[in-house]
Amino acid sequence: MNHPSTLSVEAYFDLICPWCLIGKKHLETAIALLERERPDVAVQVEWRSYPLIPATPPAGLPYRDFYVARLGSPEAVAVRQAQVCAAARDAGLTLALDRIETFPNTLLAHRLVRLARQQAGAETAAALIDELFTRYFLRAENIGDPLVLRKAATKCGITIPDQGDASGHRDLDWLPSLWAPEEPLVRTGLGVPHFVFDGTRSVSGARPPAALLEAMLQALARAKQRATRAAA
Repeated sequence: MNHPSTLSVEAYFDLICPWCLIGKKHLETAIALLERERPDVAVQVEWRSYPLIPATPPAGLPYRDFYVARLGSPEAVAVRQAQVCAAARDAGLTLALDRIETFPNTLLAHRLVRLARQQAGAETAAALIDELFTRYFLRAENIGDPLVLRKAATKCGITIPDQGDASGHRDLDWLPSLWAPEEPLVRTGLGVPHFVFDGTRSVSGARPPAALLEAMLQALARAKQRATRAAA
């Protein structure tokens, strides 16, 4: 059991999901609010990979064609993108959905996040996730491309073994084998973003910071109740 002054957060995400980017920003805002309200509490966030469409071809798919097929029409895509962009603006983000060309397979990117966590810890992994979100949603880069992943890793200070010549740089098969969580996922059909606070309070979706703060405070209250009962 965590010390009463520590709040654990499990954050399930995929890098192709703009709501996960928005949810990450909202979570960071909520944590800052909690720090002001409860400076005695340390928050530990563990980002957990949850690829939504792992069967996407390695080279990706045409972005617009993918979403037209998924949502049914160009008009439906426009409505959805307007909704996402408005929510992103509320979180202080300007998305470049109109410039994205490739809907990527994110398995290599998730492997890289896992490597970052193993090599340098949770903070570096979170920084890499930010970098990948920025490259995809704000700069319209293809985060399924190993060359893009190499640049992101380098920027975040992650050591990548020398692959030899330039063509070898496209081969990241040395990364940990196909993404696998550290423990089995018992939640089938999980929607992301999905946050679990202290193992007791769950929130799905890109909820506003106030809702996440409320969930964190509820989790802390439950932890206090457990500690009180244990001490009785």
